[in-house]
Amino acid sequence: MSRKDAINSLFLKKADAPAPHGSPAKDPERVRTGAIGAMGTSLQELTQGARAAAKLQEQLSAGDHVVELSPNLIDPSPIADRLPADGDPGFDQLKASIETHGQQVPILVRPHPTSEGRYQIAYGRRRLRAIAELDRNIKAIVRKLSDEELVVAQGRENLDRADLSFIEKALFAKHLEDAGYDRTVIMAALSSDKADLSRYIAVARRVPEPLARKIGPAAKAGRARWVKLAEELEKPGQSRRVDDVVESVGFREADSDGRFLLILKAISPGTRRVAKSQPWSTPHGRQAAKIIRQGTQTAITFDERRVPEFASFVAARLDRLYDEFSRAKEEDDTDS
Repeated sequence: MSRKDAINSLFLKKADAPAPHGSPAKDPERVRTGAIGAMGTSLQELTQGARAAAKLQEQLSAGDHVVELSPNLIDPSPIADRLPADGDPGFDQLKASIETHGQQVPILVRPHPTSEGRYQIAYGRRRLRAIAELDRNIKAIVRKLSDEELVVAQGRENLDRADLSFIEKALFAKHLEDAGYDRTVIMAALSSDKADLSRYIAVARRVPEPLARKIGPAAKAGRARWVKLAEELEKPGQSRRVDDVVESVGFREADSDGRFLLILKAISPGTRRVAKSQPWSTPHGRQAAKIIRQGTQTAITFDERRVPEFASFVAARLDRLYDEFSRAKEEDDTDS
């Protein structure tokens, strides 16, 4: 079977769709709007249910056999494709649906290439997690898949279920290329063309991955803004600005999109705080230092030609100066 035939032979549609739930009581003043909303929800649920049924039928007609496995025997794919997210609001609904109605669509796994008796998942990771938390065995189709077929199945399933964000696609593409996969396979996994794939990989190689992981998927930030971020990050002095933001309380408390915006704003021209410089002179009138304040940072720069060794003198007495400052502050607080 050719590589193209192997890729095309994979069935990659929707995952389990949560079963319909009863509608809450409607506001009598909004009956018309509520009815329309309920109709839209019902149509969506019917569509998802039909897709799940079609997938199951496709799997069975392809001659695959469904088996039950312990979730403990199933390992993740060797190539990660998702960044840690702030939450998955649909997961609890999926778990509740499986608990009530059972697992409707099997996951796809392959025999583990190096660990006998174990498996690697191709797709269905949310179902695997839900069923593991329910302490049940999971229905799975075991299929011999090459490494290429595995990552294609993995990428296509993510695109069908819930689209990866731009940076997740970019990092997934970079990881696959670094692992030695041909670009035709990566394009198949991401359903992208050559130009898009080049953009993904270019951005992933320009944005430090540790920073991308701290930001998260940032679902609302598209290609243009990630490209802008990558360009700004390459300018001198940006590393310190980024570190200041990442260490801030606001960054820790923000969601993924908020974290992205905080970083972009901090390093973009026109949004950076202007540094304020204040000279310091000796009692003899010689300007010997500059006090520079920018945002939450303050720096004192000494002119070693005018006050040689004074910077070392001050540095050696920082502990003593801080103790003096603390005592003075305590006295001020007591007086007030």
